[in-house]
Amino acid sequence: MPLSHLVLLAVMMQAQSAESPAARDARMAWWRDARFGMFIHWGAYAVAAGTYKGERIPGIGEWIMSRAHVPIPDYEEFVHRFNPVRFDPDAWVRIAKDAGMKYIVITSKHHDGFAIFDSKISRYDIVDATPYKRDALKALAQAAHRAGMRFGVYYSIMDWHHPDAQGPNAPEYNSSTWSNANFGRYVENYMKPQIKELLTQYPEIDVLWFDGEWIADWNDERGRDLYAFVRGIRPTLIVNNRVGHTRQGLSGLNQAGQIGLGDFGTPEQQVPPEGLPGVDWETCMTMNDTWGYKSYDDDWKDTRTLLRTLIDVASKGGNFLLNVGPTAEGVIPTPIVSRLHEMGDWMKANGEAIYGTTVSPYGRPAWGRYTAKRGKVYAHVFDWPKDGRLALTGLPDRPLAASLLADGTPLTIERADSGFVVQLPRVPPSTIASVVVLQVGGGSGGSAGSGGSIR
Repeated sequence: MPLSHLVLLAVMMQAQSAESPAARDARMAWWRDARFGMFIHWGAYAVAAGTYKGERIPGIGEWIMSRAHVPIPDYEEFVHRFNPVRFDPDAWVRIAKDAGMKYIVITSKHHDGFAIFDSKISRYDIVDATPYKRDALKALAQAAHRAGMRFGVYYSIMDWHHPDAQGPNAPEYNSSTWSNANFGRYVENYMKPQIKELLTQYPEIDVLWFDGEWIADWNDERGRDLYAFVRGIRPTLIVNNRVGHTRQGLSGLNQAGQIGLGDFGTPEQQVPPEGLPGVDWETCMTMNDTWGYKSYDDDWKDTRTLLRTLIDVASKGGNFLLNVGPTAEGVIPTPIVSRLHEMGDWMKANGEAIYGTTVSPYGRPAWGRYTAKRGKVYAHVFDWPKDGRLALTGLPDRPLAASLLADGTPLTIERADSGFVVQLPRVPPSTIASVVVLQVGGGSGGSAGSGGSIR
């Protein structure tokens, strides 16, 4: 490593370690406030759509190159056929924003090595290797910026196409034990320059979401170097924990139960039972059984499940990054759009109880979940009590007032033998989750006379 690079690295790592808690809080503020984002897995695997040589391939769609053992020349044919002529970046952003999502993270390069942005480091990208010949990532980034949404990119450390990574010389595409003697050359001459392109060509990027870090050639030392490298280019950047060799299973934690490197943990396809106390974290999850598009995967989660998962995540202090897998033509499938529309309807009435909230101060009641912010506690009622009496499980003090968030209807708070009870109307505002706002002391929640009566 050249001396100049070592000096630069030392300066960047010193700057990282010198970040004060207040500066970190300022950098993370928008992300913590957002709570809900859209993950997009999109690439040449959408052309295959889960099928290779007439056979339906088991497993997630974006892994078809590995699962079906597709030779690189055959996979390149999918790339050459990738032509998303129906891609409308403003429509994608509108779908996300109308759903109540605050940020978007899209796969700039997945494990297959194909990039959906205009890379000068490689011709294996959407501009040079496809008939589309346009920079889809730039179009989406600009559309998100116009709509006031934050934007992030996913980037795979593992690369099944590059000869210095896990490409043609590897015994299998996805190996956690095989090592490439030229991997350092891949990092310095390809991966880091390509990431630098992203951070210099696309000023809208706020989040860098790494993956594929389980390979044998990756370690925490390389992760620390990469984290310092990207933060040196863009100090405000937020980086996930998979920048380091820290992921164990689907938890996104290292063996010590910590997020390791980076700024936030990444539990995958699950919500930790107790959240991840003391750290920032984000659950990423599919709407069906795949991340990348598969034409025959119709195992969709219903809107109730998705919304209650969002509430559960927020109640434990996390973010929810919900995935969509567009088609090769650039269309977000109708079952996804309809569910996001329904989620958006709920968020329009109840988003206050999600955005900017913190972990529940009163645990998880049997009837639903709590979220909180200064001066307010939000009771998300999944199971509307038949007798109309909601027991405020865990609250040590009587709230100053209570009301329905959806329409502001004031509610009566009563004292009971078991604590405090809110008297609810017969019909809930929502069959999925109805929100009761509790004004509490110690903040800007208003006065007792602003949201109901107490007796």
